[in-house]
Amino acid sequence: MVVVGKLSVRKGDQVVVITGKDAGKRGKIIEVIPGRDKVIVEGVNVVKRHSRPTRKLPQGGIQEKEAPISRSNVMLICTRCHKPTKVAQSVLEDGDKVRLCKKCGEALG
Repeated sequence: MVVVGKLSVRKGDQVVVITGKDAGKRGKIIEVIPGRDKVIVEGVNVVKRHSRPTRKLPQGGIQEKEAPISRSNVMLICTRCHKPTKVAQSVLEDGDKVRLCKKCGEALG
């Protein structure tokens, strides 16, 4: 059984990888996998997969694609101050929830 925490990142967010072989790389989140607590980031954790020849790809060959990494290994980048930041939650008067940058207080998408 996997215990899933609250995801502070969403598809389309700019993030920076903070640990692992790709530490320091920045990219956009392509996909969020909440059931496994993982995210797929553009240009990060690229692996090679061998494919057999098919009708669509008669040549076959080696393809490169991004593999999932743990969400705890990425940190959201604020759109205003352009720095990695933790995420704060706030509720507006109309009841909507909004994510805030802990460094500058800016609302994050």
